[in-house]
Amino acid sequence: MDRSRVVVITAQTHTNTLHKKSHQNMDVVAMLNPMTKWNWSLRTSDSIPEITRKAFKIATEEKSGATHIEIPEDIMKQVSDKSPLPIQKLYRSRPNDELIKQAIITILDAKNPLILLGNGCIRENAVESVRKFVEKSGICSINTFMGKGVVSDNHERHLQTVGIKDVDYAQNAIKNSDVVISIGYDLVEYFPQSWNPTLDKKIIHIDFTSAETDEHYPTDIELIGDIELTIESLLKQLETSKQENPTLDCYPCHKIPKIFEETRQEIMKRITQFDNDLSYPINPEKLISNVRKTLSEHDIVISDVGVHKLWIAKIYQTYMPNTCLISNGFAAMGFSIPGAIAAQLVNPDKTIIAMCGDGSFLMNVQEIETAVRLKLPIIIVVWCDAEYGLISLKQKDEFGKKIFTGFNNPDFVKLAESFNAVGFFVDSTKQFSEALQKAKSYKDTPVIIAIPVDYSRNKDLLRKDVGLE
Repeated sequence: MDRSRVVVITAQTHTNTLHKKSHQNMDVVAMLNPMTKWNWSLRTSDSIPEITRKAFKIATEEKSGATHIEIPEDIMKQVSDKSPLPIQKLYRSRPNDELIKQAIITILDAKNPLILLGNGCIRENAVESVRKFVEKSGICSINTFMGKGVVSDNHERHLQTVGIKDVDYAQNAIKNSDVVISIGYDLVEYFPQSWNPTLDKKIIHIDFTSAETDEHYPTDIELIGDIELTIESLLKQLETSKQENPTLDCYPCHKIPKIFEETRQEIMKRITQFDNDLSYPINPEKLISNVRKTLSEHDIVISDVGVHKLWIAKIYQTYMPNTCLISNGFAAMGFSIPGAIAAQLVNPDKTIIAMCGDGSFLMNVQEIETAVRLKLPIIIVVWCDAEYGLISLKQKDEFGKKIFTGFNNPDFVKLAESFNAVGFFVDSTKQFSEALQKAKSYKDTPVIIAIPVDYSRNKDLLRKDVGLE
């Protein structure tokens, strides 16, 4: 559901035992079928080249995702003289020219058009084109959790992240738009009912694949094809329209719509309002602000799943794509530590910070050994509240009480040291920024920083009115 390009290879028992109950025999293909785009169990070694190439091809085709190959132990022992199949070049399709013209007419007729940027923008080198479209069209933009960084949060026409129910103040922008240009938007990230409940918006859908059928996502125009090529066509048509009609109102010439300008001002005020707050336990905004100040625009934050994910999506200022990674498809806990390990392997010169709740941290704590063994200097910031905070929040909201969500935490410093990693327990808000700086000085070992967080304002995340007080 995160559209990650993954090829999974698993083992299986001997094919002679697959028809009966036998030691360690289970139907892995059936188990993984709901989670993969395609998966297969090998029955002859001569089919390996075709099956392998197919697995990689399907995993990388839009929308991308996981594929799986199972290899029984007797097939693994076979010898084959078959050679690997070469990679086939995939040609990227362009959208229909007539639909491009219709899209530009719809955009130019709009009063408050808004661009909704999703996860698909980050794939296939679409980021540069998307940024050019925002710049040249002058239309304000907004992103989902997994679209953070497609347009920099510093951009004056970017209204940052939407997707935290109505409480996200950025929701003001999308509620006041009349045309939504969704680019690479994936419905698994943010339900259309949340931003188009009254079906009052025209929707231009730009993506590699056609739109999902949804009552609240009735597209007026679908531009199906490569996002980069589609945007190039839109910009050319916009320029043609301007040449044909020099008096045409063009969005770069316009001031930002007042409602959008007010929205951005309010967002920036709320993001920075706790920058100088030293209360302890630390509040979420202050924690995120300290992390942001510690990192460059190219360093990477990986958020685990839990209530902290909502604060990070809302507050963490992101300037480049793939520098704030949030699993918001299936949204499975335990994502951040293995994700940080992978990110550090791919980006050895960048600082990688995994942000996780104590619950999600404990779900994959064994991977600290992997990071130590590989000498990876990942920094793990553990938000401590000794419970599954988001579940508690929802239980109290729906039932008036919480149950079975609390647990006891280990001594995080001793736990880190038991893995031969470095551990800090922060006992003042001022000490947190100092711990972050010290953690960056370690070049070949992971560092765990545990800090108690004041989650008393979590209830605000489920409020029905827009914005936080």
